[in-house]
Amino acid sequence: MKTWVRRQHGFTLIELMLVVVIIGILASLAIPRMLAAGVRAKQSEAKGVLKQIYTEQRSYRQLYDKYFIPAGPADKDNPQAFMPLMVEIMSSARYTYIITSTDNGAANFIARAIIPGPGLDDDAAPDSWQIDDDGILQSISDDVIFE
Repeated sequence: MKTWVRRQHGFTLIELMLVVVIIGILASLAIPRMLAAGVRAKQSEAKGVLKQIYTEQRSYRQLYDKYFIPAGPADKDNPQAFMPLMVEIMSSARYTYIITSTDNGAANFIARAIIPGPGLDDDAAPDSWQIDDDGILQSISDDVIFE
C-alpha cells in the first residue's frame, strides 16, 4: 500500500499577515524619521547663510570698525540687501534673513533666519535660527519635533 504524502507549497495566511504587520510597524517608525531628515536638510540653508553672514561681518568689522546693519531684510525677492557683506541670497531661498543691533553695529549684531508663512513641513510650527557676534548659532523655534 502506497502512502501519498501531501506537500505544502506557499505560505499560510497567518504567515503573510505577520509579515504585513511587521512591515507596517517598521514603516510607522521609519516614515516620520525620513520626513524629519528632509526638514533638517532644508534647515541647512539657514545655518549655512547665517555662518556666512557671521564670517563676513567679522571681515566688515576689521575694515570699518563696526558691523554692517542693513536697512531691511534679505530674501529671495530682495537677494542683494546684504551686498556690502558679499552675501547674496539664492533665488530658491526659503528663509528671510534679518540683521539687527542694539547699538547700530558698533559692538554687536544678531542675524536671524525666519521662515515666513507655514513651516518647513507645511505645519503651523515656525522655524527660526539666529547667530550673534560671538558666532553662537542657535535655534529659536525648531520645526522638527520628534514625538
